[in-house]
Amino acid sequence: MRKYRKWRDIVIEQLAANWDEALDYIQFAMEEYQTDGDTEVFLLALYTFVESQGGVAEIAKRTHMDPQTLTEVLSSEDAPRIDTLVIILTALGCRLSIEPLKAESCGAARADVDTSVTPIKGTKPEIALATDNK
Repeated sequence: MRKYRKWRDIVIEQLAANWDEALDYIQFAMEEYQTDGDTEVFLLALYTFVESQGGVAEIAKRTHMDPQTLTEVLSSEDAPRIDTLVIILTALGCRLSIEPLKAESCGAARADVDTSVTPIKGTKPEIALATDNK
């Protein structure tokens, strides 16, 4: 009888074999996250990327994190803190970068996107968001 593999295992194998493909994969996942905000899908993609680049145990060593903690971050329903994401991406040989949006997809130009910022709980309103640079 033929042995069947899970689709995710095939993707991990392909990403492990081709670094450029792995980078494209995680870049696409980041772009999709920025578009749809689906944290679970993004973290699954990041988990798949981690698995393709040596696995949780190897990346945990590089980040000086406990493997269980890294697994919890990657399996959470909540987005990781930016510093945690940077640490993980750095261990994977990647970095976050900022680039301008194309004019037609700029958040300010799109009426269906809420670009407002909500102050952090417990922060004084007058220091939460500086809008006057005087």
